[in-house]
Amino acid sequence: MNAAIEQPNLSSTAPKGPGGWHASLRLAYAKRGLRSVLAERSHLGPLRVQRPLYPEGEAVCHTILVHPPAGIAGGDALSVDVAVGDGAHVLLTTPGAGKWYRSAGGRGSLVQRLEVGSGGVCEWLPQESIVFDGALGDLATEVSLQGDACFIGAEMVCFGRTGAGERFTRGELAMRTRIERDGRPVWLERGVVEGGGALLGSKVGLHGLPVTGSLLVAWPRCDAALLEAWRAIVPAMGEGAVTLLPGLLVARWLGPACEPGRAWFARLWAAARPVVAGREAQVPRIWNT
Repeated sequence: MNAAIEQPNLSSTAPKGPGGWHASLRLAYAKRGLRSVLAERSHLGPLRVQRPLYPEGEAVCHTILVHPPAGIAGGDALSVDVAVGDGAHVLLTTPGAGKWYRSAGGRGSLVQRLEVGSGGVCEWLPQESIVFDGALGDLATEVSLQGDACFIGAEMVCFGRTGAGERFTRGELAMRTRIERDGRPVWLERGVVEGGGALLGSKVGLHGLPVTGSLLVAWPRCDAALLEAWRAIVPAMGEGAVTLLPGLLVARWLGPACEPGRAWFARLWAAARPVVAGREAQVPRIWNT
């Protein structure tokens, strides 16, 4: 039986804490025969997943994470927990840009925890986040890998609604990413971007550009050949750079808008996926809508 076990809601509506809503989503994937399946899922509040999709065959389970409010406001607390079992292969994405709304004083938070078993592959590819002027938020991503598990993760943040001419002049977004393998840290990063702060214009910061992004490939056999393949792929716009660390390949991008950064990351992902995951890149259909 391949159907997911749906755990009952603890409440028919998201509980409201002081100043905001709380919501959580827990997903567990397993490999059953040749098929990667969503074996268990439970949720509290509006966080959901759509029906699992298999556009590239039964070996890879594509999942779309849905948050109907579409954004995080001051006082909201969201958490997403994903467990990918040994040998399973999962691609997770979102239907559109996430949003951090202007706050009246409270902080919003999103904690993302991902565990990947030995031989498993987790592709964590949400679309960009837009931080409204005046937003106050905390974004944390924690990844735990076992054995030779592979993690491909993208994160892109746009400070201010640039399409409306808005700039990020006040507020704050604190970001933290931790990746560990067999309990040992592979990547640790913390940063705080303050609205109107020096980091936005600094040459060692965002250099006056509103969009920043990272693409990470954590795999024990990342090597110089893959690094050179990435270096040969030049972004059409913005500033990009790639770095090889032990067991980790990192791409960074700065630019004036999200689209050229997404396009560059897609080309890097297409180059890396056959090597680290053994499959050609299959773009999620939701990205084209």
